[in-house]
Amino acid sequence: MSETVERHEFGAEVGRLLDLVVHALYSDREIFLRELVANAADAVDRRRFEALTGAIPAVPEGGAVRVVPDKEARTLTIADPGIGMTKAELATNLGTIARSGTRAFTQSLAEAPAGDRPSLIGQFGVGFYSAFMVADRVEVTSRKAGAEEAWSWASEGRGDFTLSAATREEPGTSIVLHLKEDAADYLEPFRLKSIIRKWADHITIPITVARDGTDEPANEGTALWRKPKSDITPESYTEFYRHLGHVFDEPWATLHWTAEGAIDFTALLFIPGMKPFEAVEGERESRVRLHVRRMFITDEAGLLPNWLRFVHGVVDTEDLPLNVSREMLQATPVLARIRRAVTNRVISELKTRAKEAEDYAKFWENFGTVLKEGLFDSPEHSKDIAQLLRFRSSAVEGWTSLADYVSRMKEGQEAIYVLAGDAPEALAKSPQLEGFRARGVEVLLLSDQIDAFWPERLDRFEEKPIRSVTQGNVDLSKVAAPEGALEEAADVSRLLPLLKDALKDQVSEVRATDRLVGSPVVLAAAEGGPDLQMQRLLARAGRGLGAGLPVLEVNPRHPLVRALATKAAGDAPLEDAAGLLLDLARVQDGDSPRDPAAFARRVAESFAASLG
Repeated sequence: MSETVERHEFGAEVGRLLDLVVHALYSDREIFLRELVANAADAVDRRRFEALTGAIPAVPEGGAVRVVPDKEARTLTIADPGIGMTKAELATNLGTIARSGTRAFTQSLAEAPAGDRPSLIGQFGVGFYSAFMVADRVEVTSRKAGAEEAWSWASEGRGDFTLSAATREEPGTSIVLHLKEDAADYLEPFRLKSIIRKWADHITIPITVARDGTDEPANEGTALWRKPKSDITPESYTEFYRHLGHVFDEPWATLHWTAEGAIDFTALLFIPGMKPFEAVEGERESRVRLHVRRMFITDEAGLLPNWLRFVHGVVDTEDLPLNVSREMLQATPVLARIRRAVTNRVISELKTRAKEAEDYAKFWENFGTVLKEGLFDSPEHSKDIAQLLRFRSSAVEGWTSLADYVSRMKEGQEAIYVLAGDAPEALAKSPQLEGFRARGVEVLLLSDQIDAFWPERLDRFEEKPIRSVTQGNVDLSKVAAPEGALEEAADVSRLLPLLKDALKDQVSEVRATDRLVGSPVVLAAAEGGPDLQMQRLLARAGRGLGAGLPVLEVNPRHPLVRALATKAAGDAPLEDAAGLLLDLARVQDGDSPRDPAAFARRVAESFAASLG
């Protein structure tokens, strides 16, 4: 065996990350043990599952995570009989972290209250590095299950690490921490056991602490979800939730039930009380853990649809074989029935909690964007999801539902009107709303990117069609405006074709509109095509071709349009005026003029003419 020691530099700012972990989280040092023990237990779980296929040896009888303090050597060892790591995996898993993850961790660390900082370790996948809070040198020896060779990783946390060949009799991983002078209390078995009971009591893998040559149990190892609800305290639920999700907040909702009948399973699910620092928008798969007879099988069974991926938890069943494969999971009708039952139970819980508006608003602000994906991904649940939606509105403060909107609809109003854009503050000031406000017609303001997609898929609510105010020709004539709210309209029958001719192939149509009050023009999308926000998103993605030309709508009551109508009657040229109107409409919607220099020239000339 080669004795060569390879020296490597840490990748992507790990040195900076280590400095942050060691110093910024110094007062929360004990969480290093939580992280290392949880990682070890996960490694054992992964080996158990892989061994079911016969591809690798099974976990030895009584296999446990061992925590071994050595006062004389001043070392603390965490050893597991888990899946182990290859040389390449040691270098990748322990030597690099994404640069973007480092920046996000740094920012979140600066913003998080001191009491929330322990949760950052698990959420950003940097739990291993917390070892350097108590150790000035860390050595990891690992042997991959099914492989003969072992490798050692070592570092003092100062910017580099070494890799060298090693020996290990059995597969698994041992982490040896050479403790700092002020970390001697982590060599006391009583102290170690108290930390494990606090953070890892519900881990089903046995954890032991060595004391006077004997391995003593340190965790209860009971599957909490199998206990009667009457025997579980709120504190126990919270501790398990925090362990499961590597978080530190309180769950917003806890769902614990046993299903009996056609299928038998027990579920313990949590809806988080805060949005994770690592956004769920980026992770597209549900990670609810599937257990069979208490043994962890996988967190990739898709037990909940992706639009409920913010839910954490465990589903345990007796109705699947222990040696179930991932391929079998996708095909078995048992799992399909469990998925339906679990999804329906979560939806039911959300409906119940939605009745408390203030409490539900906290959930919506955290996970509403993700929930809306279900309107697009799961049409079979769209009616249920529609009841759970909340929106900002042009008419009321706070959040409102579709049902509340319908209850406020004006006499003669035929549709639910929505306006999609990038920010609710900008949407509230949009000229697109002027005619609606004049008639007291409410418009829902949609500012998430997903809002450009789902309205067309949902189509209607309580038999009322959902219409974008920027799509097609919105007719408000059936909704009466208060007396004096609108000026008398000018005759623009001569003006409209002249504007269309001047703009030629830049717009598909020029027409009069009654949905403007204080603005002379506004853009709309052609009937049947995507609305303006969808067109913007497609353009940003480089897929703007085929969206169709916009419609220019003019306000026949505005003084500028009145003046142009008079000018049109005298056959005066309107090319510059038409171009200026189109650019004004674009700027109002947050877009740039077609030719910024020409736009500035026209504005300056018009301003000078008005002063003359």
